[in-house]
Amino acid sequence: MKFHHAKRLKGEITVPGDKSISHRAVMFGALSEGKTEVSNFLQGADCLSTIDCFRRLGIEIACRDHTITICGKGLDGLSAPSRILDAGNSGTTTRLISGILSAQPFTTTLTGDASIQKRPMKRIIEPLSMMGANIESLSGNGCAPLRIKGAPLHGIHYRSKVASAQVKSAILLAGLYAEGETAVTEPVLSRNHSELMLRAFGADIRSEGATAVISPRPRLTGQKIRVPGDISSAAYFIAAGLLVPGSDILIRNVGINPTRDGILKAARAMGGRIFLLNENYEGEPTADLHVTYSPLHGTVIEGGMIPTLIDELPIIAVMAAAASGTTIIRDAAELKVKESNRIDVMVRNLSAMGCSITGTEDGMVIEGNGSSELPFKGTVIDSFADHRIAMSFAIASLLADGETEIKGGECVSISYPGFYADLESLVEAE
Repeated sequence: MKFHHAKRLKGEITVPGDKSISHRAVMFGALSEGKTEVSNFLQGADCLSTIDCFRRLGIEIACRDHTITICGKGLDGLSAPSRILDAGNSGTTTRLISGILSAQPFTTTLTGDASIQKRPMKRIIEPLSMMGANIESLSGNGCAPLRIKGAPLHGIHYRSKVASAQVKSAILLAGLYAEGETAVTEPVLSRNHSELMLRAFGADIRSEGATAVISPRPRLTGQKIRVPGDISSAAYFIAAGLLVPGSDILIRNVGINPTRDGILKAARAMGGRIFLLNENYEGEPTADLHVTYSPLHGTVIEGGMIPTLIDELPIIAVMAAAASGTTIIRDAAELKVKESNRIDVMVRNLSAMGCSITGTEDGMVIEGNGSSELPFKGTVIDSFADHRIAMSFAIASLLADGETEIKGGECVSISYPGFYADLESLVEAE
């Protein structure tokens, strides 16, 4: 896929439904009694993997356009699959469903693609095993494929070393079936979509700072859910609007949950002009985002801010490389165990585009090229089949001198099948 620099970006778009919320709507709907209807569902490959897994577990799920209907069977309604469950490229599917499968009266084998088979699953295997789960990494390296033999579970209070919504959610979902309360305490609060949605479905769950506590055996009932636009998908257009001179973009109905809005805080700390319009704080908070071109400067991104923007760090690195001054990203070692090692990949690709960037053990130091009209030079970029890398460098190409080619750029279908078309719709002709 080949790209060229853009004159300016103008117009409005609506980004796809939030990936995290779409995953959870399928899972919680399956464990509820009655029908759950989910509108603005993300029809990306990862969320379709979740649907496929629950269909194989005996749940009827109908898809029509961007609305899905789940015929839930309650907590005890899942049935043994006739074949291995395949989570594709989805870490969310793999980790969250493991918590559910740990309590079922059958044995399941769960796998995924080559990337999933390298991603760390010890972080869920250990706490689930503490609850009584029987989970085996078939390759012996703490990664998928996993064999999960259902067993009676008991509640624990788990103090996680990482702020991870996937780890927290896996434990809380196992806690639905456990004897006694289950609690998870994180070093800082990670995204809280599971807590909000489980409560809406009828779970007895409470949050106290960075601790979530769930009681067992609730009666979950089907709901109507409208999924807000995914702020992680909006991040690329936020960056494009801020970086390309003369740009003016409106992004409709974006989720602005405070556990996910770090991209807004980081962009504003760099001098970005982003205005919230039509704010709505019922359930998952949403707003329209009005973004206009802004000369950016370096900043420091660290600590408790990292979990709120972990998926947006690749595009933030692009913003930093086009800004004036130095940007330091630290406390983000989690980037090494995403779909790719995003620290190494960003250093490699931004260096190839003529940027000064140094990788560290837990982040990056980026010297911005903000004094240049076109801060990047066109080159060949390897996406490493990582959707967030491909989208980040599609945005970088808008400010590149010469042609940029992105190898494996079709991987954006994992989270945003229409990304390139939406981007093209905003680019003004010369």
